Amino acid sequence: MASTSHRALRLLSLLASRRQWPLPELADRLGVSTRTTRRDIETLRDLGYRITTVHGPDGGYRLGAGHTLPPLLFDHDQALAVAVALQTAPTTTFGLDHDAARALSTLHQVMPAELRAAMESLRLTRLRNYWEFPAPPIDPAALTAVGTAARHRQVLVTETLRPDGTRPDPGEEDFRRARVEPHHLVVWAGRWYLVAYDLADEQWRVHRVDRLHPRPTTQRFTARDLPGGNLAHFVMSSHDRGDTLEVWPCTGSARLDLPAEVVARWAPGGSVVEHLDAEHSRLTLGAWSWAGVAGILATFDADLTDLEPPDLAEACRHLARRLTGATRPAEPTSSRGGRRPAARS
Repeated sequence: MASTSHRALRLLSLLASRRQWPLPELADRLGVSTRTTRRDIETLRDLGYRITTVHGPDGGYRLGAGHTLPPLLFDHDQALAVAVALQTAPTTTFGLDHDAARALSTLHQVMPAELRAAMESLRLTRLRNYWEFPAPPIDPAALTAVGTAARHRQVLVTETLRPDGTRPDPGEEDFRRARVEPHHLVVWAGRWYLVAYDLADEQWRVHRVDRLHPRPTTQRFTARDLPGGNLAHFVMSSHDRGDTLEVWPCTGSARLDLPAEVVARWAPGGSVVEHLDAEHSRLTLGAWSWAGVAGILATFDADLTDLEPPDLAEACRHLARRLTGATRPAEPTSSRGGRRPAARS
């Protein structure tokens, strides 16, 4: 019954997203037979939705006006907000871009003419910035499992996936299984993170959701207080949250005289921070050039040592020479704009 109800809602959403649908295409989108699709259409009709049959070679089904959605009370600003949100929604979940486009199309159909015009005035083209490194899209089932467990305070059994998304088998060296209490689901810099308490280690940890294979349990837990009480600071300052290095033309690393939690908070996306000791860490990152890597490292107000590879060390020396030259006093010039001749003894 739950499957039938879910499919009926999906069918209603499809019918509302465009003017007319051929039966075979509807069945293909729903993943069922044409006979089952006809039965679902009759179910919607019994619920009061006017679904019209269009006969002929180009026939199909269409949803009658006035029954696409319950009344929506949006003002002008809310309509613009919805249009922008649906067109700029992050594609960090499989199929979200397609579903967002369908939702926008559905809203266009039910909006009054004035609000529809306002929404259509904001047709956006979204371009990716070179420094944006969202995680690979997440399986909606995994995201739902994590979010539901966090909401209902149920323990999760998690296995850590490899960076390429494959799942190690028990007995393999990189196989990791844990029982955790999921407390918070966080989105930061295009990545989904789970803030959880590890029951074996008795420590708070931050996990990349796209690197988890979660299995819900029925075991309940009592909410704990997060150390420091600041969720944003805890996530951003955790250096072992499962981030992986992005591929760049130039990639290097350096030892910084700063704690890992400080470097992790300000390091660019796609970099990796390694804890060395309480006062030192190693940052590995990339850029389009060695000068770019050196420039990013220079933004940290700390001494740098143990630079790798040698190309990065040379780029840092070159940058130091350029900065030294930039701080030299300008040579005096004559009133005609040329340099004054050196004074003779």
